[in-house]
Amino acid sequence: MSVRATFAIPGDIATLTGGYGYDREALARLPVYGVDVRHLALPQGFPFPSADALAQTEALLADVEAEHVVLCDGLAYGAVPAPILKQVRSKIVALVHHPLALETGLSAQSAQTLFESEKVALTCAKAVIVSSHLTKDILIRDYGVDVRLVHVALPGTERAPRAVGSGGAVHLLAVGSIVPRKAYDVLLSALETCTDLDWSLTIAGSLARAPEYADDVLRHAATALSGRIQFTGEVSAEALEALYARSDLFVMSSHFEGYGMVLGEAMVRGLPIVMTCGGAMAQTVPEGAALTVAPGDARALGHALHQAISDRALRRHLADASYAAGQDLPTWDDTAQIIAQVLKEVAA
Repeated sequence: MSVRATFAIPGDIATLTGGYGYDREALARLPVYGVDVRHLALPQGFPFPSADALAQTEALLADVEAEHVVLCDGLAYGAVPAPILKQVRSKIVALVHHPLALETGLSAQSAQTLFESEKVALTCAKAVIVSSHLTKDILIRDYGVDVRLVHVALPGTERAPRAVGSGGAVHLLAVGSIVPRKAYDVLLSALETCTDLDWSLTIAGSLARAPEYADDVLRHAATALSGRIQFTGEVSAEALEALYARSDLFVMSSHFEGYGMVLGEAMVRGLPIVMTCGGAMAQTVPEGAALTVAPGDARALGHALHQAISDRALRRHLADASYAAGQDLPTWDDTAQIIAQVLKEVAA
């Protein structure tokens, strides 16, 4: 059975974040599994769209043929008013990477507004695809979504060569945009307790998404950890592959992750991991592959990092468990198959 679908995605699809990466992989693979899919570019500005952006979105969605299934990325979907969604002639499937209201740094009022908007929007969807079991649980428990409508399509992780390491002082790698949810301020505070050890850190991720926060992080690094940390900004896939290959330890300090795709990338390459248990991260990485602490606890994170940096045998143990777990992760073809099946069921 073949179906026709329109994948509505806000902003620039080339943006280097996990959510956009997920969307790109789905778009590329869905035709293989019987979905004739086209990309519909929605305006930028979500999840806080301007009136003009909402008007454009309304016109674009209204123009989709009735026989298409609309797959709508959650960055926009949860912020589109229900009256607009109810006017769409096509059946709608929402793709929720993680609930909008759980983004770190929002005011209480903004978080509540997004929660209410997304809760109502989800009632307009014929099905909901989520990228983790945790997000499924949150949508059922807090947003009242019918369990029968929620389908988990974990992000894929393509197989890659095992990391060879730096061959020198322990080199740490963190990957992700410099935004409050990633908690790089906490990471830097944690690393201040490790200055007696020989290590360096590379942070690969955009500095432009939350510029004030990024400026604070850069100042913190320059003041307290001068010469230890390199900020690369966004990097190409080839450059990121080289970073993974020559790293000795992967670190993730996020307050919340809907899945944590870079954790999968670290595991498939056999990198030992130090991380928080924010959101779905503890579900993504099995026990034994990482040292795990509570999010926001710089002291605990510093202790875990000190252990991992100073103990080569511990890193080797974590690395072996990480590599073994990485070989069992789903691929992007597995992800696309699940999404395709949901779209076919909704179309039928």
